Amino acid sequence: MAKKEKTAGKKEKLVGGKRYAAAAKLVDRNKSYPIADAVKLIKSGAKTKFDETVDIAVNLGVDPKQSDQQVRGMVAMPNGIGKTIRVAVFARGDKAEAALKAGADLVGADDLADKILKGEINFDRCIATPDMMAVVGKIGKVLGPRGLMPNPKLGTVTPNVAEAVKVAKAGQVEFRIEKAGIVQAGIGKASFSEEAIAQNVIAFVDAVNKAKPTGTKGIYLRKVSISTTMGAGVKIDLASLTAA
Repeated sequence: MAKKEKTAGKKEKLVGGKRYAAAAKLVDRNKSYPIADAVKLIKSGAKTKFDETVDIAVNLGVDPKQSDQQVRGMVAMPNGIGKTIRVAVFARGDKAEAALKAGADLVGADDLADKILKGEINFDRCIATPDMMAVVGKIGKVLGPRGLMPNPKLGTVTPNVAEAVKVAKAGQVEFRIEKAGIVQAGIGKASFSEEAIAQNVIAFVDAVNKAKPTGTKGIYLRKVSISTTMGAGVKIDLASLTAA
């Protein structure tokens, strides 16, 4: 039985490798494509049975080691991301009821914190009212490393939890600079129309541009590329993003 499972695994890797190789042949690695052409290329290379995620990677001219050159923010995708976002909300009383009515999946206070400490972290976004931050602070070591800690700068610490829940559910994407100076995120699905993917790409890049640190010198936006889960990356001509 073990031999069969091992063989099946090799076949899956081989098939995946062939798909990637076929997709890569369509792309000129040394070329930057107008956004419309780039989207067509990644869609044509998405041949798997599942609906692949469209990923974006933005290379920035910043030094992530410097505290004044951090890049982080939230952006609502015009066409959603093709995924159900589970939202947890720390709130009490009327605010808790408002969050539930807005579609929050989990709402609570100390009871919710206890569940999280026990490892029950079955949500993608965490929102809190300002008065609940004392409770949330106790589980910061759990939420922080997972990128789930509520933050007023990102709009996830707010008295208007109902609106925050609606925005998150509609397809809001969080981005944060990585050590290599890259911002990455999933911004949609391969099944989306070409126009919908292009609009999401433009919205994401625009948000990253607006998050430019004041201490940044030189070229800020260096390279933008998109790909699907199993496909090759395609570089986008930056001029086509600003002209779109």
